Amino acid sequence: MISTSIDWLTNRAAVRSAVSNGGHLFSKRRLVLKYVILAGTLINSGEFREITNSLRTEGISPMRIKMFLTIVVVAATLASACVSGTQTNTGKKKKGPNETVRIGFSMDTLKEERWQRDKELVEQRCKEVGAECEVQVANSDDSLQTKQCDNLLTKGVDVLIVAPHNGQIAASIVEAAHRQGVPVISYDRLIRNSDVDLYVSHQVVKIGEMQAQYALKNQPKGNYILIGGSPTDNNALLLRDGQMNILKPAIASGDIKIISDQFAKEWKAEEALRITEDALTKTNNDIQAIVASNDGTAGGAISALPPQLVGKVLVTGQDAALDAVQRIVDGKQTMTIYKPIRPLAFSAVDSALKLARGEPVEAKDKVNNGKLDVPSILQQPIVVDKDNVMQTVIKDGYHKMEDVYKNVPRDQWPKQ
Repeated sequence: MISTSIDWLTNRAAVRSAVSNGGHLFSKRRLVLKYVILAGTLINSGEFREITNSLRTEGISPMRIKMFLTIVVVAATLASACVSGTQTNTGKKKKGPNETVRIGFSMDTLKEERWQRDKELVEQRCKEVGAECEVQVANSDDSLQTKQCDNLLTKGVDVLIVAPHNGQIAASIVEAAHRQGVPVISYDRLIRNSDVDLYVSHQVVKIGEMQAQYALKNQPKGNYILIGGSPTDNNALLLRDGQMNILKPAIASGDIKIISDQFAKEWKAEEALRITEDALTKTNNDIQAIVASNDGTAGGAISALPPQLVGKVLVTGQDAALDAVQRIVDGKQTMTIYKPIRPLAFSAVDSALKLARGEPVEAKDKVNNGKLDVPSILQQPIVVDKDNVMQTVIKDGYHKMEDVYKNVPRDQWPKQ
């Protein structure tokens, strides 16, 4: 590659074309790096003087020659900096098949039950495959999450798995990791506007569509409350996109009316409670459905309902948290979305090993993060309501039957 590029730079026709086009070729991102490296050699060679003299005799204007000279001189300066050691992205040696891979798992929070499961399953899979794993939890603090990732990089992890608190801010984590040649997997939540190496999650837009489809099928008319998740979480925005994909026609026809459409800061149940109370006051308790984006916000919304509306107002959720599934079998919450965590966590760890060893990762999907189409592994979500609890979360061992039905009289438990 280097010899080919030198041939290009010392080819008068090619250089004349670059200069005549105002140095446009040098603005192309993919060409910049190799010419930066080569320019330092070229500028000190006799051929460089010969080329510029030839350009003058061939009628190229002094202004264009000056532009070309400027580009090459700047490139040479940058090349010198790279050679002197100021460049930090020297790459990280790939792990051999028998070498231990060190994985850093940066988590936003453990406050929800599902995130505790993610942590346990990632650690379990690392142990099964012989990888070392260190988990850091940021407690919804962007600055702390960034510092924790820097710490993991300093300790020499081979791969970072990041469940970001803020998908925009976490782009700096990707940049820092890549400067050290460490690949980054965006876990569950997408890291925005970055060159993140892989995204492992569920089909988030589809989850929003499934929530809205269930609501419309079972409550096709009336007043709706929409409660989104944290506005700093890209998944909350994707969920809303999915919900609106389904709801827009019904809104346009007048079949449903959106009384409130708000996002709950940090996915807090108390925020959902407040949003629901305001909507109930506005409509004098005339609400037919609450499209809550996860089980925490669903629980907050249900706690705002007067007793006569509990079980009558349709309420969606997501995550199949134990308290939510208990509310479902008790008739208080209508449905949730079950996202099996095991395949998600295992795919993250297995992919981390491949990235650390320089092996290809099979990622059939792509999700655009604002900068590029990120290779993605997306798991299939499942609707859970009172009718299929036994065939889903209990059958999979996600929850135990005695825990799910603890608030239901024993004689009303389904037969196993």
